[in-house]
Amino acid sequence: MNAPSPAPGSASTAPALPRHLADPQEPIGLLAGAGRLPVLIAASLQQRGHRVVCVAIRDEADPDLERYCGQFHWTGLTKLGHMIRCFQRAGVRRIILAGKVHKAKMFTPWRAWRFLPDWRGITFWLFRRDKRDHRDDALTLQILREFEREGMTFEPAVTWCPELLAPRGVLTRRRPNAEQWADIRFGWRLAREIGRLDIGQSILVKERAVLAVEALEGTDRAIARAGELCRAGGFTLVKVAKPQQDLRFDLPTVGPNTIQAMHQAGGTVIAIEADKTILVDRVATVALANRFGLILVALTDDDLLNSGSNR
Repeated sequence: MNAPSPAPGSASTAPALPRHLADPQEPIGLLAGAGRLPVLIAASLQQRGHRVVCVAIRDEADPDLERYCGQFHWTGLTKLGHMIRCFQRAGVRRIILAGKVHKAKMFTPWRAWRFLPDWRGITFWLFRRDKRDHRDDALTLQILREFEREGMTFEPAVTWCPELLAPRGVLTRRRPNAEQWADIRFGWRLAREIGRLDIGQSILVKERAVLAVEALEGTDRAIARAGELCRAGGFTLVKVAKPQQDLRFDLPTVGPNTIQAMHQAGGTVIAIEADKTILVDRVATVALANRFGLILVALTDDDLLNSGSNR
């Protein structure tokens, strides 16, 4: 592989935003789920002088978000009307969607009473266009259209915070060997296919055998399952964007939690898609991978073709 190798743990300085994004007077909405990513986005926007209006999903989002926001509101997972009103009252027209929502909660007992949707949420669920399609992308797109009906648009987080994207190259001190490159190439093709089917973004393999496929449970639990099935360890995680990836939501994301999960399960290699994967806390993530002796590499489709021809 001939991709450049950035210094381990290095992070580029935040680039200047395009002129149409640089107006600090415009309030920017943040619809926040779980994880560190919404906090990093809010902090980045605040550093650039923007006033952040955050609507945070209760029992999902990090309370630390509030310190980086001009306005902050908690809301229930199914309170669609409340979310829209919070942004409307603040004059928000552009929104960033970030953070994980644990969709498995949709299948808990007595879910209607537990989540108690507001009227907008009820009418959305009863009268949405395709009530039979509960796949991630289909459901999220339908929710986004409810905001668009009120004059609001969603924009990719990486448009506002491009420094979050993983740079191309081997990011750790250790590099893949020939056997690991073979597993990466094998897993990459299959990960693309499960993405095309809107099942998930991650697959775990060893010796060209599939150990686990990510679905509703998320990457960390898929990693744990691979570790249970492969007690010898030494397996590879491949995580890529879907071929039809909408950049406004659900970009592949890895961070310290991913590294910790791989270490605990006995994994060795993490291969992600360069320039289409969010690398949360890059310096900390790479440092932790180096500490555990893991390999973290960010690739493109062309890199995989070249790595095969050079071996």
